[in-house]
Amino acid sequence: MDRPWLAHYPEGVPARLPDHGYRNLPDLLGEAFRDFADRPAYHFMGAAMRFAEVDRLSRDFASFLQSLGLKKGDRVALMMPNAFQYPIAVAGILRAGLVVVNVNPLYTPRELSHQLADCGAKAIVVLENMAATLAACRAETQLETVIVTSLGELLPFPKGRIVDFVLRRVKRLVPRYELPGAIALKEALAAGRKAEFAPVQIDPADVAVLQYTGGTTGTAKGATLTHGNLIANALQSELWYGPALRQAKSGEQVVSVCALPLYHIFGFTVNMMLSMRTGGANILIPNPRDVPALLKTIRRFGFHAFPAVNTLFAAIARHPQAARVDWSSLKLSVGGGMAVSASTAEAWERVTGCGICEGYGLSETSPVACCNRTDHGGYTGTIGLPLPSTDVAVLDEAGRIVPAGVAGEIAIRGPQVMAGYWQRPAETAAVMTDDGFFRTGDIGVMDEAGSFRIVDRKKDMINVSGFNVYPSEIEDVVLTMPGIVEAAAIGIPNEASGEVVKLFVVRGDEAVDEAAVRAFCRDKLTGYKRPRVIAFCDELPKSGVGKVLRRALRE
Repeated sequence: MDRPWLAHYPEGVPARLPDHGYRNLPDLLGEAFRDFADRPAYHFMGAAMRFAEVDRLSRDFASFLQSLGLKKGDRVALMMPNAFQYPIAVAGILRAGLVVVNVNPLYTPRELSHQLADCGAKAIVVLENMAATLAACRAETQLETVIVTSLGELLPFPKGRIVDFVLRRVKRLVPRYELPGAIALKEALAAGRKAEFAPVQIDPADVAVLQYTGGTTGTAKGATLTHGNLIANALQSELWYGPALRQAKSGEQVVSVCALPLYHIFGFTVNMMLSMRTGGANILIPNPRDVPALLKTIRRFGFHAFPAVNTLFAAIARHPQAARVDWSSLKLSVGGGMAVSASTAEAWERVTGCGICEGYGLSETSPVACCNRTDHGGYTGTIGLPLPSTDVAVLDEAGRIVPAGVAGEIAIRGPQVMAGYWQRPAETAAVMTDDGFFRTGDIGVMDEAGSFRIVDRKKDMINVSGFNVYPSEIEDVVLTMPGIVEAAAIGIPNEASGEVVKLFVVRGDEAVDEAAVRAFCRDKLTGYKRPRVIAFCDELPKSGVGKVLRRALRE
């Protein structure tokens, strides 16, 4: 196939990913622990944790997991916001030869139960703030071990005690829960310190992470990401971001703002794994929705990279406290997860002096597949060029590659493309071509220079602040409510989050009102999936075969 984008690569960025010598992610992590031992790896709530400490604590956690009898390939779930515990747990799970299952900490019991049952996780690390959610559905899972942690557990004394006291007693953000047999993370680490760690042989094709996504349908399923996938994408990102980050002062450690949740594959790869590879530090932001707290935190640092979604860029750019931040060190602002709007890009550059470089990817691609050049720094409205060793094609309905300027389905091939959907061979086959392309379901077009533009979204998917919301899931939940006959969900534009959910309801009982539907959804759906707008109607528009016409609802 033709690759016109190669002629437009930045100077020094190769067409192919060079040989790197890493067999697995513990190899990459081990090199970082050795080479950058004395550097800070993470900053959190005014405390710093060095690479050497992440090394020691993750080894203790790996030993503890092995002492439980967990074997290579067993799944361990993580349900936490950004905190010291997350990278420690990830490194420990991987070093033990186990599989990380990233879980959204905002999930409801119904959503959590599905994911834990689907992946067959045998252990979970959960923040105490979310422990009540786990308690409500634990009986429906295969969990054998529950490890509970608190936000202040790994902070130094007395800061950690104060943080936990405020969260528990003052703000009352830790609901009561009962999880018999659960142990504290510190107890697990102490037990692991006394146990012997047994290195595990891990191959590039072995599974490292299950990243749950709706894919191109509404059924949540695990994108199976191998050690090879994630290593490749971290190194591809390093090459692509290099022209911007090399503008940092000589000898200065690259510091990234980690406002992306680490349970999201964008933050997992671009913040955590890339910084481990390069010896950079991450400023961990546990709640990016609290913009004043975020700005207060980053004001204490000189930072060079800020990956985020359009929603967060917009919220920061319009906040009056943004003017009090020193943005002079910022060299790279990477937008992903959802489209970056021109108005947001303009406002961000006006406030920070750094343009947003938009990229594109999916959970199934680890995630980065395309990105604009980082040496130009201007907003283009495109998703840029394919990364090294990545082929991107635009396909017609028959699967044939169409020429530049013709719209079709974007398909991606490269070392970062998933091995498939966890235990779903039919759904894997439906999205993979015989020659190794992953069909994204997004409609796009390539220009003569090999730059790509998205022109239409996946058929029915709703994108709320970078998170995929699938109408079928919302509809399935709402239809279990007594008194509702039919339901259909669509996305409608929203300035703050890109889109929000609008729900159309046909009711069989006039007693069902908007308040009742909202209360029902509040109990069953994570916040970003809940309908923002609810409309009652006599009937839904349907095709001749009875299929609900969401396009008609959007119109």
